[in-house]
Amino acid sequence: MIDMDISKIRADFPILSEKIYGKPLIYFDNAATTQKPRCVLDKITELYTTQNANIHRGVHYLSQRATAAHEEARQTVAEFIHAAAAKEIIFTRGTTESINLVATCFSELCKAGDEIVITQMEHHSNIVPWQIAAERKGLHLRIAPIDEKGDLCIKELERLLNSNTKLLAIAHVSNVLGTINPIKQIIAMAHAKNIPVLIDGAQAVAHLAVDVQDLDADFYTFSGHKIYGPTGIGILYGKASWLNKLPPYQGGGEMIQNVTFEKTTFNELPYKFEAGTPDFIGSVALATALNYIKDIGIEHIKEYENYLLQYATERLLEIPQMRLIGTSEHKSGVISFLVGNIHPYDLGLLLDKTGVAVRTGHHCAQPLIDLLGIPGTVRASFALYNTKAEIDDFIEHLQLCINILM
Repeated sequence: MIDMDISKIRADFPILSEKIYGKPLIYFDNAATTQKPRCVLDKITELYTTQNANIHRGVHYLSQRATAAHEEARQTVAEFIHAAAAKEIIFTRGTTESINLVATCFSELCKAGDEIVITQMEHHSNIVPWQIAAERKGLHLRIAPIDEKGDLCIKELERLLNSNTKLLAIAHVSNVLGTINPIKQIIAMAHAKNIPVLIDGAQAVAHLAVDVQDLDADFYTFSGHKIYGPTGIGILYGKASWLNKLPPYQGGGEMIQNVTFEKTTFNELPYKFEAGTPDFIGSVALATALNYIKDIGIEHIKEYENYLLQYATERLLEIPQMRLIGTSEHKSGVISFLVGNIHPYDLGLLLDKTGVAVRTGHHCAQPLIDLLGIPGTVRASFALYNTKAEIDDFIEHLQLCINILM
């Protein structure tokens, strides 16, 4: 296990000292949203109290200062995921809006009968936007299967990719199964057939090193709140060649170059896709979170979280009638499980009374849950501030809850 000062890291997150029903908080719902370090919270307060202004439009000092901070944040994001240029970074409200942007704009380049390929493990955010685009444009949505372990069936995926396929959209990491897809291999396979690829990276960027140039991703998306940043800010990375081809997503201020009542010409990248007043508070706070991660080291985080995953898996399997949902050999820090005939909601509700925060339900992946023939799962998901001791306490609380419900 990597040597990280977890007590020092935990001290950076004020909420971890909170009590829930008088019990110490054990926060295992990090796949839904991560907690925020003090540096991010302080940055938000600092920005609102010392340099709040509308960016890009003012000649006054505060506007110029805020504009510089926003564009520096864009550069920070570009460097974090190794984009070729800052102009390839589009600020959105999150992964969901990023995928909707691509689905809406990319489908304008398609014709009736064209195909979009996704997989059985996708989050609703990488299903519904494509369904809407398919209905609007007469496209066909094709679904690549997974096996009993929760791994993508690569050969079946390859068979689905054909001359009618216009784009493949796939999760880097499954938010239910924890499966890490072999994205670089998949992108190379798609590119061999001249098919661009969009990656839903919401569950990956906080846990794995991401290099969009090495992956050769055409589009890569993620949310700030899942990587220790604020809610309401997200990223769409797109190769400049693709972003230049796509029509604008929304109209308004910022995304224009010139407007008359007869015609509007659109701004250059990245502003072409950033209509309205930018969330400069969110962008700079996100950059602060990314720098926090960079200082610790994403590879250190990956190794530590993998240790937690392996330890928690071993402890859970000690429990009679335990059923793990998603047993791929290549997983990130997510464990979904069921115990006997206990409904996941009941188990999650009782765990909450012990101070343990887990997620229950279909996790915005209802087609996958239906495919598995289960009512949902209990999901425990880990972050860099979680500990082995928390896992031991979680197992103790879990066994107590099981005894009550059995």
